Amino acid sequence: MTKPKLFTVIKEHPEEFKGKHLLNDVVAGLIVAIVALPLSIALAISSGVSPEIGLITAIIAGFFISFLGGSRVQIGGPTAAFVVIICGIIAQYGIDGLIISTILAGIFLIIFGVLGLGDVIKFIPFPITVGFTTGIGVTLFSTQLNDFLGMNIEGISSEFLEKWAAYLSNLSKINVHALIIGVVAILIIVFWGKINKKIPGSLVALIVTTAAVYLLQKNGMWTDVSTIGSKYANISGKFPMPHIPDLTNIKISALVEPAITIAILAGIESLLSAVVADGMTGDKHDSNQELIAQGVANIASALFGGLPATGAIARTAANIKNGGRTPVAGMVHAVTLLIIMLVAMPLAKMIPMTTLAAILIVTSINMCEFKEFALIFKTTKSDFSVLILTFLLTVIFDLVVAIEFGMVLAMFLFIKRMSDVFEINTVSKESETDTYKYISDEIMVYEFAGPMFFGASTRFMEIMKDMNLESDVLILRMKNVPMIDGTLVDSLKKTIDYCRKNDITVLYAELNEQPYKVLQKFGCEERLGKEKFFDTMSGAYAYAESLVKKKKKA
Repeated sequence: MTKPKLFTVIKEHPEEFKGKHLLNDVVAGLIVAIVALPLSIALAISSGVSPEIGLITAIIAGFFISFLGGSRVQIGGPTAAFVVIICGIIAQYGIDGLIISTILAGIFLIIFGVLGLGDVIKFIPFPITVGFTTGIGVTLFSTQLNDFLGMNIEGISSEFLEKWAAYLSNLSKINVHALIIGVVAILIIVFWGKINKKIPGSLVALIVTTAAVYLLQKNGMWTDVSTIGSKYANISGKFPMPHIPDLTNIKISALVEPAITIAILAGIESLLSAVVADGMTGDKHDSNQELIAQGVANIASALFGGLPATGAIARTAANIKNGGRTPVAGMVHAVTLLIIMLVAMPLAKMIPMTTLAAILIVTSINMCEFKEFALIFKTTKSDFSVLILTFLLTVIFDLVVAIEFGMVLAMFLFIKRMSDVFEINTVSKESETDTYKYISDEIMVYEFAGPMFFGASTRFMEIMKDMNLESDVLILRMKNVPMIDGTLVDSLKKTIDYCRKNDITVLYAELNEQPYKVLQKFGCEERLGKEKFFDTMSGAYAYAESLVKKKKKA
């Protein structure tokens, strides 16, 4: 039975909630809240909702992910990976459609966790995760250029290629003032870390550029630079009450697919973040409990009008680097954001839109794993083809299509690889292996190596049909066969029938546990006789020689 990491740590390490340890968690939570503040606002606006919605998501989802999660240090909230998905859902189904999709996604995540699917998600191949992560980064980058360049193009398409076509056809609309502010923000974010690593560069960029634009506009200059206030007039600092949207005009079945998209992405990103955290802390997270917590967090966030949420790798890493070691840090981060929202939300109206775009441009570039692209390119063509397919489908279509096609291609390529690994070697009388020699043309020995599964069945049958029909005994040596499946068992049965027709006795030697049990279940031992199965090759060969001698005497 899974249990939230918070309760496990309280029970096993109560000292970590006292004195210096507790203070470290509180400080880490405060710093992570400062990191999360500009990101939450920027992600909300990029998703097409009011800025306070991003903070609500970070507060509600962030609290539940820490309170109920399977990781000590996971920090949850809105992430850049969801931006494109959210925009698409809102465009097609509206805000109520997004809320219902997020609730359904939360339910799916809880089911995944209860069914123990946390470990299954980890089996998604590395090229696929690199492909869709980089694809999301490129797509997010493309969504920010409208605000970063101050172009203010209305009704811009959500499609990647159409979006870039719109940018290229509207280059004359670039706002130089907005571009300067955006570039300054990026430079601050990039270089601030060399001055001070405790205070996030995104917060410094936000404060500096906001103050600059405010002073310039107050003096009647650069009034053409858009701010949050010019786009969202009614920003509220009040915390909303939970509510369920009106379902009368919404077809729930239509929202299942986007809900699955959210659930898959939330599950993958949260578990990747937890794995990264384990590597930094030496701890081990509970993947199924983490999925359950993600599910509860998404349901709660949606009920308060928030966005989909998941574990955030950058914020989790910031938590660890600043001393966070228990879920208390994540809970403090949520409470801190709540206080900031209630007290200082009206000040957000002065933030330039280009600054928020600059923050997300840096985030999107950091998401793009181009170094991994180069590494995978050097490995195998099959891995690189999976990577490219997933990347292109993520950019041109969407995440679910990319993962579906990427997984299918990866599975087919894996089957091909495994079938190539499988080997069948014939041993003649001139061969010498182990402690025995083959001295008779009447005895054939076939040594198998590798997994015997459906992908190798055609090759297996082709080789077996070319066997020497003049021999009296066929020994199948399976010392290097780790597993066998039903397709190859069926092929073995056909081989045995083929041998019987040609008066050839079949013996098995050196079977591993799994192949032996599978052959037993398929009735092979009963059909051939237990005396035809040998633990050692020397035993099988001695028995084969005795059969040959009997046949010669007869």
